[in-house]
Amino acid sequence: MTSGPVLSGPIERPEPPLLPEREALDARLEFQRATLLVKCSGLDGEQLARRSCPPSPLSLLGLVRHLTEVERGWFLRRWVPGIEPLYWSDDDPDGDFDNVEAGRAAGDLATYRAAVAECRAEAARHELAERVLRRPDDPAGAVIDLRWIYLHMIEEYARHNGHADLLREAIDGVTGE
Repeated sequence: MTSGPVLSGPIERPEPPLLPEREALDARLEFQRATLLVKCSGLDGEQLARRSCPPSPLSLLGLVRHLTEVERGWFLRRWVPGIEPLYWSDDDPDGDFDNVEAGRAAGDLATYRAAVAECRAEAARHELAERVLRRPDDPAGAVIDLRWIYLHMIEEYARHNGHADLLREAIDGVTGE
C-alpha cells in the first residue's frame, strides 16, 4: 500500500550563529534536528520503514524513533521523574530500530516532533552549567551538565544523520545536505 509522502514541504534549516554559547548550541542542535527531517521529507511510510542497506536493520523511521528516545532520555529523564521509554524496553532493547511499521510513520514523526518540542522547553528551563546525574540510576553518582548534553546530542545527531544520508540515497538516490 503506497500513499503520499508522510512529511513534505519546505523544512527550514537556518545557519546557526557563532555566539553567544547558548544560542549557538541551540541553533546547532536545531540544525541537526532539521537535517533528520530533511532526510525523511517527501517519502511515504513504506519508504521510511525500508531497511535499505542490508544487512543493517537501520531505516529512516528507526532513526526517527531512536532519536525520539535519545531526546527524551537526555533532556527529560534527567529532570522529569517517571519518563519511560516509548519504543524500547529491557526485554526489547532495540525496539526503537526494530519495530518499525510503515502505517505508523506519520504518528512516529508526530511523536518525534512533540518530543523535540518538550525537550526544547525543558532545556530552556535550565542553565548550561546545571549539573545532573549522568545516568539516573548511576550508583557512582557521575555528573554532567546541560552543556555536555547539548554537545552529546549534536554528536548523536551528526552520526545518525550520516546514516540517514546513506539510507535516503539507497531509497531514491537523493543526496546532499
